[in-house]
Amino acid sequence: MKLTYSFGWELAPKAPYDFALTVQKPARWSLFTESERYDGSTLWTATYLLGRLAGIELTSRGAKIAARIHLAKRVSRAEAEAMKKELSTAIGADDDLGEFYAMARKDPILRHTIRHLRGMHDTSSPTIFSEACLAILLQMAPLERSNAMMSAFIEKYGAIAEFAGQKIRAWPSAKRIARLRASQLAKACKIGYRAKYIVALARKIDAGFPSTAELHAMPPEEAKRRLLELPGIGDYSADIIDPHGGFPIDSWSVEVFSKLFYGKTPAHNRDAIEKVKREGLRRWGRFAWMAFYYVVQDLPRLSKALKTDLRLQ
Repeated sequence: MKLTYSFGWELAPKAPYDFALTVQKPARWSLFTESERYDGSTLWTATYLLGRLAGIELTSRGAKIAARIHLAKRVSRAEAEAMKKELSTAIGADDDLGEFYAMARKDPILRHTIRHLRGMHDTSSPTIFSEACLAILLQMAPLERSNAMMSAFIEKYGAIAEFAGQKIRAWPSAKRIARLRASQLAKACKIGYRAKYIVALARKIDAGFPSTAELHAMPPEEAKRRLLELPGIGDYSADIIDPHGGFPIDSWSVEVFSKLFYGKTPAHNRDAIEKVKREGLRRWGRFAWMAFYYVVQDLPRLSKALKTDLRLQ
């Protein structure tokens, strides 16, 4: 889709804000889609804002960010302001890291990560569907396998946003996936049993489900309860996509945090998940998500600092 209408403005994110670390994570997590491009100062990416395919340009200008949204057609002033807010929230521009850093400086694990990754803000997708699909494709699979499934899913069903000389493929929309049969999706993307959950998820979201912003406005307990209503979303997945944050431990990440907490890998990964999750929440409380986020983005350097091997396979 050619996106010929655009509008821009300047953002002043809360300091410290490291643009490169925030939009291009050390662990190779993309901001909105794996096909986005980054040249060291400008990121070109694509997502859905207010349900519309949007091409996004973000350029670092020291303490500020030049932002531009590209759309297929003009929107009202009110819609443009709502899109600006969605994007600002998605890139963590208004988040204050002060309390987290104050806690982390006293923590024997996190004090290393905040030194390595100072200014890295949490980011999120404006759409629940892409976040939920990501969580489902990460379930009980090594990262290599999850990445292969995600790539196939985006390549096969994601819309291409053409803007500013770029062609960026976004995550698929719920509306498009809702029209598929689970067997069709499973065969096309080689995602096995996950296909039935993703199709059911798409149909539920397309029929009407709270947006990321609406979930964020709810009390944390209510937001998580609503997320657990979604097909294929259990405790681990809800912790990944919950805008309030959680401590998402599965059979792979449990090894990392078991080594950090107890100095050893668990005898049986799945049996250790609840114990490790409880310990993370006990140690880091309301900062558990940011702690998780910083740790998994800093595994090579944290391994060296703590003289252990924290590789996440």
